[in-house]
Amino acid sequence: MSEPQEIVVIGKNELMGRVAQLFAEGYRLVQIGCSTLPDGYELNYSFDEGYRFKNLRILAAPGEEVPSISAIYANSFLYENEIHDLFGVAVKNIAIDYHGTLYRTTVKVPFSVENVKFSEPPKPKAAAPPQKPGPAAQKPEAPAQKADAPAQGLPQQKELFKEQPQNPEGQKE
Repeated sequence: MSEPQEIVVIGKNELMGRVAQLFAEGYRLVQIGCSTLPDGYELNYSFDEGYRFKNLRILAAPGEEVPSISAIYANSFLYENEIHDLFGVAVKNIAIDYHGTLYRTTVKVPFSVENVKFSEPPKPKAAAPPQKPGPAAQKPEAPAQKADAPAQGLPQQKELFKEQPQNPEGQKE
């Protein structure tokens, strides 16, 4: 069973007000995630209070600035620097700004719209020709084994567990 999660799509101009409201209600910041879309970015801000998740989602176009929430949730500076360094999203007014040096990557902003190659969706397969009705192919049956015969390839149990001779008092030697 999974817990229902509320996802609220908002404009970036609403972000600070909504985040401040969640902070006042006792929500903690769980994560900020970013996904590259063909024409921009989707940022998801996840919060939790009493095992209830609430997600705020904003969309940003390439080159568009997004406000930092680090004035409300100080620990968000790591997420925001990561999003800047890996996706190229400009985050405005980060409390602790690494200015693009949080991550060292061989490709600058590897997950930016310019660097991510989207594959074309798979083409629908042609309909398979209908199969002719008929008797199902019968598999040859394996030869029956006797109930007391050992399974093929396995030693008999007696070979594995040989009886130990016992002395006259009934104790093992």
